[in-house]
Amino acid sequence: MAEVTAALVKDLRTKTGAGMMDCKKALAENGGDIEQAVDWLRKKGLAAAAKKADRVAAEGLVGVASEGTKAAVVEVNSETDFVARNPAFQSFVANVAKVATEAGEDIAAIAEAAYPGADKSVKDELTNLIATIGENMNLRRAAVLEVPQGVVASYVHSAAAPGLGRIGVLVALESAAPAETLETLGKQIAMHIAATNPASLDVSSLDQSLIARERDVLTEQARASGKPDNIIEKMIEGRIRKFYEEVVLLEQVFIIDGETKVGKAVEAAAKDAGSPIKVTGFVRFGLGDGIEKEQSDFAAEVAAQAGR
Repeated sequence: MAEVTAALVKDLRTKTGAGMMDCKKALAENGGDIEQAVDWLRKKGLAAAAKKADRVAAEGLVGVASEGTKAAVVEVNSETDFVARNPAFQSFVANVAKVATEAGEDIAAIAEAAYPGADKSVKDELTNLIATIGENMNLRRAAVLEVPQGVVASYVHSAAAPGLGRIGVLVALESAAPAETLETLGKQIAMHIAATNPASLDVSSLDQSLIARERDVLTEQARASGKPDNIIEKMIEGRIRKFYEEVVLLEQVFIIDGETKVGKAVEAAAKDAGSPIKVTGFVRFGLGDGIEKEQSDFAAEVAAQAGR
């Protein structure tokens, strides 16, 4: 019998996507023969994940979890939105969000972390879930926010279950104000972010290349008016300020009242609470953001299945 080495186990995992212990057992049962081990795993349904790895996964769920003054948001993708209603998948996403509060936002670290309530890693649990449900899935991204004092509030839009939905937002508020006050304000700001999707927290943190690009466009538009240069410069600056109001969180008009800028609303809340409140950061995950989804012809698929 051939020795079951770590290299063999790694090779089998690469070929099949199965869990480490399953690969080790498969090799042991088949005398270290890779091909026979692959067939053994396939018969057990444990190599199903590998067959599905090339399918586009752009659906799924965004999950949030809080741990004191720290919170995490994760996105786990699947091929179809039906999986988002599966209790096992929902439980997995919720647990991965909890793991992220401790493991951080590095996907590799989360994947290798212990899965809650099981003697396996997050990665191995995902592999088993793929084999069980029958769809390609992947842990796409994660983010963690933390404050030394205050709260990290959260909001989930289009919720499929508590803390799980299609849009997840975290807002970090640093303050000595009462937690209840901060939670209320934080949730309102998080709802605002879900709706407006700002590009940055404040003007200073806005991508300078984005500003330069906007200024170039506005300059060309202003010059087309034929007005003098000094008037054109004033026109450009006015339009840049308007641009900030559209894309910068603290400069946006708060959707809660439709009048006050978010920054001014935070100042007013701080005054009422008798303690300074600082928004130190935010994260917004929209399910499938940036993923190029396959556009399929359903009629063609049915015809193909029928052999036409």
